[in-house]
Amino acid sequence: MFAATTKVPVPQSRMEIERLLEKHKARQYGTAVDYEQLSARVQFRLHDRIVRFVIALPDRKKMGDGVRFERAERQRWRALLLVIKAKLESVENSIETFEHAFLGQIVMPNDATVAEILTPIIALAYKDGKMPKLLTPHEPEGSK
Repeated sequence: MFAATTKVPVPQSRMEIERLLEKHKARQYGTAVDYEQLSARVQFRLHDRIVRFVIALPDRKKMGDGVRFERAERQRWRALLLVIKAKLESVENSIETFEHAFLGQIVMPNDATVAEILTPIIALAYKDGKMPKLLTPHEPEGSK
């Protein structure tokens, strides 16, 4: 597991994520934590898209407030930093486009991510063996 033994404090990882986003010219960004819902998020606007990552946080009640909880929380933030950094590097080095790298995390006008919208549709397509009409390529008008 990546960063399982990291000693980097969570605030430092969050700050590194924000610096990385600034370096890549994101002008809207933020991190947030919800210990009641056991989730954290990073959201930013880049390439005229809103991108959101949500990660599950460890449960303090199950792990206690001690070393195990702190280690698990630090690990998740370091892993998230790695993922965002890798995707931005991939785009910067023309390995993939921004849309390809961040497709699942792009936020649509209904505030859901592409992954949240498509995951049940893809599952149903595999179950039924049929392509969903919305994902079937359309021929341009006048090409028939």
